Amino acid sequence: MTTSIKIYHNPQCSKSRSALELIQQKQLTVEIIEYLKFPPHSRELAHIIKKLGVTAREIIRKNEEPYKKLGLSNPKLNESELLEAISINPILLQRPIVVLNDKAAIGRPLENIEKIIT
Repeated sequence: MTTSIKIYHNPQCSKSRSALELIQQKQLTVEIIEYLKFPPHSRELAHIIKKLGVTAREIIRKNEEPYKKLGLSNPKLNESELLEAISINPILLQRPIVVLNDKAAIGRPLENIEKIIT
C-alpha cells in the first residue's frame, strides 16, 4: 500500500523545501499543494486544524501584512472568520503543513513532520 501525504507548500520558503525533501527522502507519495497559487477553502482549513489539534489562530502567520491590515488580532473574531481570512489571504497560513490520513503537523520544526510520517 502506498502512503499518500499532502504538503501545503511554498517553494520560496526554506522550511517548506526542507519538509518536502524530508518526505521525498522517505520515498513516500506526496501531493504538493502550492497554497499561494491554490488556496485551500475555509472548509479544508477547518479539517486541517482539527487534524492538527489547534485553533485557527494558531495557524496564522501574525507577522504578515494582511494580519495587521484586516485586524485579525481582534479576539472577537471566530474560527470561521479567521479561516475565511486565511483562505482569501493564503500568505497568512503557517508553512509547511503536512497531512497524512487523520494526522497533520506544522513543519516548524521539521521533527513535527517526522513524528507523523514515521
